[in-house]
Amino acid sequence: MTEQQLHATLNSGRLSKAEITQLVDQLATQPELIGHLLDEVFAQDKTDSFNASWTFDHLMRKKLVYLLPHFEKFTKGLEGLKSESIIRSMAHVCEFSMEAYFKAKDPVFTQNISPEQLERILTVCFDWLIGEHKVAAKVFAMSSLYYLGLKYDWVHPELKMVLEQQNHRDSAGYKSRAAKTLAKLRKLGF
Repeated sequence: MTEQQLHATLNSGRLSKAEITQLVDQLATQPELIGHLLDEVFAQDKTDSFNASWTFDHLMRKKLVYLLPHFEKFTKGLEGLKSESIIRSMAHVCEFSMEAYFKAKDPVFTQNISPEQLERILTVCFDWLIGEHKVAAKVFAMSSLYYLGLKYDWVHPELKMVLEQQNHRDSAGYKSRAAKTLAKLRKLGF
């Protein structure tokens, strides 16, 4: 697949789950196209399409390591996102990345993600958590912030305060994840 073919596929109308799966399988063998896919994600934020972000999310589930050469561009592009569908996918990728860094302590991630990049994710995740966003983005942001709090000691008390203040206003999914996160925070002494 070429850059032009990728662009045409991602912008040819709504892709089905099967088409996304097929595209992800193809991209899994072409890591040289990941930067172009990420460019498409950010370009589609200005449109009604979310094919690129959906593809990106599913590809990162299979090959998260493909993100690392593009992590700077990824983290710098997060704060400008407006589309809820794209924010959801990117928040999910943030969660995967923070799990690889903090939970798995994967040296490929811990040695290649800078403190500045972590701080960008931290900032945007707080924005997503406290902003007017859909539940999925908030839930993924909540998990990322929990992990980031293992490095930045001020995060856990702030996260706890936000979760306690917002817990009554949101959906059952939000309340469930918030309860689990608050339980984890209590185990850490917060």
